Amino acid sequence: MSDLDQTLAAVKARLKAYDGPRMRIMEVCGSHTSAIVKNGIPGLLSPKIELVAGPGCPVCVTPTDYIDRLIALSKEKDTCVVTFGDLLRVPGSSGTLMQAKTAGGRAAMVYSPFDTLALAKAEPETTFVFAAVGFETTAPVYALLLDQILKEQIPNIRFLTAVKTMPPVIDALCAGGADVQGFIAPGHVAVVIGADAFKPLAEKVQLPFGVAGFTGRHLLAAIDGIVRARGRGVVMNFYPEAVAQGGNAKAQALVAKYFEPGDALWRGMGVIPGSGYYLKAAYRRYDAGSRALQHDRPMNAACRCGEVLKGTISPKDCPLFKTACTPLHPQGACMVSAEGNCLSVYNEN
Repeated sequence: MSDLDQTLAAVKARLKAYDGPRMRIMEVCGSHTSAIVKNGIPGLLSPKIELVAGPGCPVCVTPTDYIDRLIALSKEKDTCVVTFGDLLRVPGSSGTLMQAKTAGGRAAMVYSPFDTLALAKAEPETTFVFAAVGFETTAPVYALLLDQILKEQIPNIRFLTAVKTMPPVIDALCAGGADVQGFIAPGHVAVVIGADAFKPLAEKVQLPFGVAGFTGRHLLAAIDGIVRARGRGVVMNFYPEAVAQGGNAKAQALVAKYFEPGDALWRGMGVIPGSGYYLKAAYRRYDAGSRALQHDRPMNAACRCGEVLKGTISPKDCPLFKTACTPLHPQGACMVSAEGNCLSVYNEN
């Protein structure tokens, strides 16, 4: 047995035998949520260690007003919404973008934001609105896209942004009294902003953060570290091969060139101060109304996405789960994305 295997065996044994104070650990990354289910992590833990998914899926936290705005844009003359596939099925207040497309609206699905360039060049008479959702991970990509638009002087592309930032929402969760004793910090986000970005928050709330990658080994190491650091405001980097303490300086500079922070509306969670990225004033002519999003009215009033995203309830506690709300007929965003909390739990069974 290698040293790595011996270390992993010791971690597994510790986590399975843990008999200390109850530990509720939240992951705030949709990819972590999927990886935890895929690797069967909950079954390797003591009953006193509970993992709960937080607001780590960018599609899930997109408010209904954003979807409604995309639908309205898809119906405008000489306008086409450009989006990733998941957003086509996310419910707004009265329907989905896919339903709008079926009824005559125009929306194009792409696999890369840069596909928008070719679409815009092929139809200069059409305005293409790219649905830019995500966290700090995707913000540099959108900045690169805008950089290319400026270099090529392409006049018919706009952005509808719903780019969110993780530290403010974690801060808001803690301020709201979240029953959490530690956080698995998002690995992809940390690649960009760095492990140190979570230090002020860890010290403020006096909870341990473990930056993790996406293998079973990464996740178990982070959970073990968090459990052992219970009650201390520390940040531990268990993903050093990809995450530098200070993050990616070039990506940060690119985002800072084109974007500025502002208050942002989260699905089911309200407005969180300083938790969004918006195009700076100098580039606002490329914006399609991102700052005007004010409302979050679920299509089905019984939908409890907000409570699921905050970790207040399990998806199974929502009255719509597996009844009115299924992957084929989602009532909320958490049942749409492969990284969604509700879909992950649905697929467990």
